Amino acid sequence: MPDVFVNYRTGDEESAATMIARELARRFGSERIFFASDSIKLGHRFPVELIRAVEECEALLAVIGPRWAEVRGADGRPAFEAEQDWTRREIRSALERGILVVPVLVGKATRIDHAVLPDDLRELADCQYSRFDHRNAGSDLASLGDDLARLLPELGAVDRDARAARERGEAKSRKKSPRDAGHTRMRTRDVEQRVRGGIGNLNGDLSGTFVNEPQGPVNTGPGHQYNAPHFQGDNSGVQFTAGDNSGTVHQRFEHDRRRSDDDR
Repeated sequence: MPDVFVNYRTGDEESAATMIARELARRFGSERIFFASDSIKLGHRFPVELIRAVEECEALLAVIGPRWAEVRGADGRPAFEAEQDWTRREIRSALERGILVVPVLVGKATRIDHAVLPDDLRELADCQYSRFDHRNAGSDLASLGDDLARLLPELGAVDRDARAARERGEAKSRKKSPRDAGHTRMRTRDVEQRVRGGIGNLNGDLSGTFVNEPQGPVNTGPGHQYNAPHFQGDNSGVQFTAGDNSGTVHQRFEHDRRRSDDDR
């Protein structure tokens, strides 16, 4: 059973109606969108299929272009004035059923004036409309689809674009490392240092606090604090501070004992 019936007038923006119907069929499934030239199978009776579809749908899109009211019938009068005009019959049936009727104004088309419509179609002029422009086809079609998905829960449940967006979000979330989810661990190779005196390279994980050229003892809590001061004189050691903020901070300067050539 189709959820959306795409109504249009031959001679007025059939191409726009085709684009709308096929995009909605792609997004929600062809079985949920009725478009006469695509939905009626070979050999099936045209009037019966049209009546059945418009009586079962949950929404009707009335595609209206600039020539919608100007198209003439065989008698030379405006086509919509004829009682048996299919475009008129489909819209009238939807209005009588009280289902969602959305005029889709194409290009430079404007809202139809009540005065030009027959009595059974005048309510169409009061329905809130959507717009479609060939120059903004992608965004206009997406917006129309989004609106229908919100208004018709049956369509929202099978929305392929929404499902694809959720799957992309889930895949992106799975790519994040669990250890990176709660905190950021910094390695010394990721930190560019400027240490005077040429004491060498820092390696491994920086699990405490590293202070470059401190002006005095600094401690931020449990863990080691490694100071790389501006050395003067004998630069053969590493100064570090250990402890926490619950007592006195102690510093120690250790020298690297090197064997002289005479000790070999």
